[in-house]
Amino acid sequence: MSDLLYAWPEAARFGRTVPKARFHDAGTIRSGLRERFTKEVGRITWAYKLAETTVNLRASTDVPEIQVFEIEAKEDDVSDQVLAAIDRAVRTPILFEIGHGKDPDREVRMTATLKRLGTGVPKVGTYYTTSWQPVDTERRALPASLTLASLCGALVEPLTPLCARAGEDLSDLAARLDSVRALEREVASLEKKLRTEPQLNRKVELRRVLQSKQTELEEQR
Repeated sequence: MSDLLYAWPEAARFGRTVPKARFHDAGTIRSGLRERFTKEVGRITWAYKLAETTVNLRASTDVPEIQVFEIEAKEDDVSDQVLAAIDRAVRTPILFEIGHGKDPDREVRMTATLKRLGTGVPKVGTYYTTSWQPVDTERRALPASLTLASLCGALVEPLTPLCARAGEDLSDLAARLDSVRALEREVASLEKKLRTEPQLNRKVELRRVLQSKQTELEEQR
């Protein structure tokens, strides 16, 4: 888990409150999630817009802009399910800064997912996050980048458990993360079966499959 927070460029400041009704109207908040959304979210601020015109980096179809949303939590935190509903309503990558508490004990954490745009409703995966940090924590300058896509990758990658490989774009990294999570579940399941399997011949076969999956997992990491 990373401890970094970024110093967002003043030229990219947007600073507009986003009505929560906008996300209800977008249809990404199912009826079962509305109560949680209302309970957890105090205020949503569209704080920064990283775009060609604000940070002078080339946009692309996959990453036309990068948004920074500040969310004030009513209680201790905002759940990933609520963040995903917001993410699905916005067709650009979002980095969330979630704040809770009051001065002098106020804290903030940054979280994001590797969102896949494509056609239709954006697809979101696992959310990766920093630890909670004091709101006055010293912030780091944005990573040096040539395009918005490469900046997006450089911003999100430190939050993930994987490092991007040479030539690997955001969608490739997201796919590899999905593969790693699936393999981790398979390995855990096989290990459990191996511990409880009474038949020797079946144990041998389970151990063989387990070793194969462990090797595949290491290759994906």
